[in-house]
Amino acid sequence: MEDNTQPVLQVRNLQKYFNVGRGLVLKAVDGVSFSIEAGKTLGLVGESGCGKTTVGRTIVRLYTPNGGQVLFEGQDVHRLDRKEQKALTQRMQMIYQDPYASLNPRFTTGDIVGEGLDIHRLYSSRAERTSRIYDLLAMVGLNKEHASRFPHEFSGGQRQRIGIARALAVNPKFIVCDEPISALDVSIQAQVINLLMKLQRSLGLTYLFIAHDLSMVRHISDQTAVMYLGVIVEMGATEEVYANPLHPYTVGLLSAVPAADPIYEKKRTRVLLTGDVPSPVNPKPGCRFAGRCPRVMAKCHEAQPELRDVGSGHFVACYAV
Repeated sequence: MEDNTQPVLQVRNLQKYFNVGRGLVLKAVDGVSFSIEAGKTLGLVGESGCGKTTVGRTIVRLYTPNGGQVLFEGQDVHRLDRKEQKALTQRMQMIYQDPYASLNPRFTTGDIVGEGLDIHRLYSSRAERTSRIYDLLAMVGLNKEHASRFPHEFSGGQRQRIGIARALAVNPKFIVCDEPISALDVSIQAQVINLLMKLQRSLGLTYLFIAHDLSMVRHISDQTAVMYLGVIVEMGATEEVYANPLHPYTVGLLSAVPAADPIYEKKRTRVLLTGDVPSPVNPKPGCRFAGRCPRVMAKCHEAQPELRDVGSGHFVACYAV
């Protein structure tokens, strides 16, 4: 009998550094760990430059890590032979942030969506290939007439739907959604989010949803992890993290999210984070947030606090909690 208790994805102490010259090292991801269960969504949030996208790209093997492991269905994705790597690309896909740059302008929509089918030979005839492309387009709200058009003939929201169809073509189990709505109009963002949720329910997909829009992350995610300058500072069930934020950085982020209730919005206190985000190049010892934290203590400058469970699967990396 298949064991369904093991997470689909396990990230263990992942590190990704970039040499930027003159002996300087940019520590984009510095010891990140989390897991995602089958059919669930983990939202990874944080300011621009905190390392969210680097985590996603390292998971799907676009980057080689400097340390740590990425285990997908129990396999270390960075220790596979060529045949296993090809098989992995069929089970793990990515939806990219920019729907303009991520589509080949020389390919028709049909060829873009069908590329994965060609690579993995997932059809027995041209007619079956065409039928499968039409089905995928219909799945994301497009029609078969769109298959002969080129990317420049579509709106941003339509292009992102093409990107989603391309990811679905090879029947993946896990998809990294790298800020898939940030380049879209607000009116289109909700449509794409609802489409992703509908596809997850119907196909049993597992998502890593990377974003900086906290409201959208709350809507789609089962769990939320908050990143700051290459490390996760808080993680737990989404409603628990949003209702009871414990790390000072999370408190500041959530206080900046506007509330729909004008009475509640007027009463609540806005937490302003002072100071600038420090450079991830050769970071100083201690907590990455120490220079901006209103609760900083002497030991915060000595060592980075470990992510620890403070109850009910709510993890926080803070000495003051």
